[in-house]
Amino acid sequence: MKIFTVIYFIIIGLLSFHLFQEKTKAESIEAGAEIYQDFCVQCHLTNGKGVSGVFPPLQASDYLLANIDRSIAGIKYGLKGKIVVNDEEYDGVMNNQGLDNEEIADVMNYILNQWGNKSDSFVTSEAVDQIQKSILE
Repeated sequence: MKIFTVIYFIIIGLLSFHLFQEKTKAESIEAGAEIYQDFCVQCHLTNGKGVSGVFPPLQASDYLLANIDRSIAGIKYGLKGKIVVNDEEYDGVMNNQGLDNEEIADVMNYILNQWGNKSDSFVTSEAVDQIQKSILE
């Protein structure tokens, strides 16, 4: 009976470790690609270039790379009002897409590492959870 109990707890421990293991950056980027296709591609396009004057680019975006926390907040809470991206002004609305913290982290990791973008940052769901709406004000 004691051996059964020990084996039971070992199996539960291994399953828990596997289920709650953090994603690698590569896994997060892969998951983010799917989220991007589902939620972002309609406006920012498959190449991340957006539409000049309407939807800002994500490819080589000075705003994105200099304002990672604000970019996360924009996805998390929605974004409206004027922003300047690559010396071009945008004054539109991006609605909150209803993504959870992990999905936001994944799509940010994808965007930060696509179309020639390179970022050493690794956005986690815990980091997204810490971002407050007040950062957008």
